[in-house]
Order: sequence, then structure tokens, then C-alpha cells
Amino acid sequence: MTAAVRPTRKDHLRFALHYVEMVVSMLVGMFALDPLWPDSLTGHDATGALVMATNMSIGMAVWMTIRRHPWARTAEMVAAMYAPFVLLLVPYQLGAIDGHGLMMGGHVLMFVSMFAVMWWRRGDYYHHGHH
Repeated sequence: MTAAVRPTRKDHLRFALHYVEMVVSMLVGMFALDPLWPDSLTGHDATGALVMATNMSIGMAVWMTIRRHPWARTAEMVAAMYAPFVLLLVPYQLGAIDGHGLMMGGHVLMFVSMFAVMWWRRGDYYHHGHH
């Protein structure tokens, strides 16, 4: 039986750097792609939230492709970005939260869910591109 390899500080730094790269690429996607959508979609709370998640997902997926991450990891990260917004559409539709709550809650939970997915697959993010 072999002992588990403990992550090094360098591994943790790679993990943190990747998380920062994801956030930056999401912001680039959000701002670069937003002007491409018609106001009829972005002007409504629910569709606006999904358009924003789409823009951010595209930016992140492009960067993950450039960094040669497997499609499965990219798909997991995209799902982690959409899931909070989709879940919050239920209380939004029921009137329990307003559009601001949908957007703010979705963003906060998105960062948490992305971190959770990365932590779940942390071995991939510790060593990606450094084999």
C-alpha cells in the first residue's frame, strides 16, 4: 500500500492561481460578450442572469481550452456556474427574492460552487500542465 502524496505549497499556489484565472476569464467573457445580446434578453432579471452566466461560462471555457483542460473538467465548471442561478430561479419565480437577490445570490453561490468543484478535483488542478 502506498501512502497518499501530500500536496505541496506549490500545488496550493497552482490551485489558487487557477481559481484566479477562472475569475478573470469569466469577467472578460461577461464584459466582452454582453454587448452582443439584445436588450430584450438582458433587460429581464431571469434571462439576464442566464445570459450573464453564459457569457461568463464562455470566457472561462475558452481559457480552459487554451490551457488544455479536458472537456469534462470544463463542463463541470460550466455546470457549477449555472447551477446557482438555475436553483435561485425557483424562489425568484415564487416572489421570495427579487432580481437583485437572484443576481447577487447567483454570483456568490457561483464562486462557492466553482471552488467546490475545483476542490473535489483538486489533484487535477494541482498538477495540470506540470506533469
